[in-house]
Amino acid sequence: MKRRDFSTLLAAAPALGTASHALAQGGPVEGRQYLVINPPLPSTPGKIEVVEFFWYGCPHCYAFEPAVEAWSKQLPADVSFRKVHVAFRANVKIHQRMFYALEALGKEAATRQAIFNGIHQQGLGFEDAKAQAKFLGPLGVDAAKYQEAYNSFGVVTKCQQAEKLSEAYRIDGVPMLGVGGRFLTSPGQAGVGATQRLPEHELGAKALQITDFLIQRVRNKA
Repeated sequence: MKRRDFSTLLAAAPALGTASHALAQGGPVEGRQYLVINPPLPSTPGKIEVVEFFWYGCPHCYAFEPAVEAWSKQLPADVSFRKVHVAFRANVKIHQRMFYALEALGKEAATRQAIFNGIHQQGLGFEDAKAQAKFLGPLGVDAAKYQEAYNSFGVVTKCQQAEKLSEAYRIDGVPMLGVGGRFLTSPGQAGVGATQRLPEHELGAKALQITDFLIQRVRNKA
């Protein structure tokens, strides 16, 4: 979803072909299926970090979640994966605080799907920490500890770091995948240049194929 209009991500890529089309034609194309970050961002020696930039309220992130979650559990030892919650506008910043508060409590992964479902199936807004704590209580999150984490300096710092990384990667929509500080791709980019629109689950699968390709490129340059 775009920073200026979260509903336009897939509309920006109306032409899609088969999921293997780009690979069959010799690999993803720079400037179309992925972008190069120049200059590259700092990285940890011997480790290739993949970052998924996302927002709980993004329907495309919701659709992408099952694929990227399964993919992230099968990564080789030299690849790490983490999520970074963006903060494009005021209500998104509130969701960002929720993400990092839950992460600080060690509860984010366990509650993520319920949060996605709450927003996209039940129409919940999670508009403040009190509403969030009420929802999270039955999921095993202590309300007092949650409120403390939500308002903590550590969570504020994590949010600031997330915004700086989003700016460094020049993120203008979600979901997007940063690879090794060198490359950027997304389900929307994955479909650019083909001939027909694919379902979102196929777009997600293709984006992860491209991510694997980019991981190998980073590995070869190491």
